[in-house]
Amino acid sequence: MSGTPSPGPPQGQPLAAPALPADVPAWLRSVLPTLRQAADLPAAHAREYLSDSHLTVRSSLAHEALGRVRPHLVDDAVDWFRTFVPPPRPPRRSAVLVLFAPATRSTGEHGEPASYGCDVLLTERAADMRNHAAQVVCPGGHLDPGDVGPIGAALREAREEVGLDAATVEVVAELPGLYLTPTGTAVIPVLAWWARPHPVGVVDPQEVARVARIDLDHLLDPGNRFTVIGPMGFRGPGFSVDGLFVWGFTANLLDHVFELAGIAPPWDESRIRPLPPHLAAAYWPR
Repeated sequence: MSGTPSPGPPQGQPLAAPALPADVPAWLRSVLPTLRQAADLPAAHAREYLSDSHLTVRSSLAHEALGRVRPHLVDDAVDWFRTFVPPPRPPRRSAVLVLFAPATRSTGEHGEPASYGCDVLLTERAADMRNHAAQVVCPGGHLDPGDVGPIGAALREAREEVGLDAATVEVVAELPGLYLTPTGTAVIPVLAWWARPHPVGVVDPQEVARVARIDLDHLLDPGNRFTVIGPMGFRGPGFSVDGLFVWGFTANLLDHVFELAGIAPPWDESRIRPLPPHLAAAYWPR
C-alpha cells in the first residue's frame, strides 16, 4: 500500500530513542537482547539485521531481563532466524508490526486471574484478496520509498489498515529479517508496545475483514495450541482463539517471540489440526 510518508528523521538516519514507559513487561524487553547475545548468526545477517544502528532504536531495553529468558530455548528459537536469512538485496522488503498492549480484561479464558496482562493486535485479511486471503496476520506490508525504514513502514501500514496512531506506540526494536522464498520478500518484524491504546478497526474492508486484540492468556493457553499440517508439506505451530485460526509465518513469529521471552507454557505438539477449508482453498488448483 502507498500513503503519506510517515513523519520522522531524514531518510537513512536512525529514529530517536525516548525512554520506554515503566509498564512495558519485562518479558517483552528481554526478546531483543537475547537475539543479540545469540553468538553464531551468519556474519552478513548480523551486519544487516543485528547491527548497532538497529539495536539502538530503543537501546534502553532491560538488559536485566536477559536472565529471565530460558537459555535452553535460545538455540532453537534463533535457528528459525538463521534458516531464513534474507539475501543482501532481496527483491522485496516488508515490515510487520508485532504490537502488544495492556490487556483489556483481567481474567484468563476460564475465569482465572490473568497471567500476562497483555494482548496482541492481529488482523484477518479479506477473503477475496489475491494473496494470503483470510489469513490472520500482524499489520504490515511493503516498504514504500518515503518510509523511514521498516519501523516507518510498519507504523504507516498499521495506520492505513486499522487506524493506529503511531504517536501512541513505543517501538521496542526491529527483529532480524526473515526471507519468504516463494514471494522473494524479506520481512522485518517490528516489536512494539502500545503505550496508549485507543479504538482501532477496519479501515479498508477490501483488505482487512477483522481487527482483534487477542489476550495472551487465551493465545498461550495450551488448549488453544496445536501443530498445523498445511499445503506442500507445511508443518508448524498454530493457535485457535476468539474465532481466529493463526498459522504460517504469523504463528511461527509469535511462537518464537514467546519462546525467546520465556513465557510460553508447554503445549502438546503431537496434537495435529489440518488447515481449515477456507484457508486451504487458496492452495487448490484453479
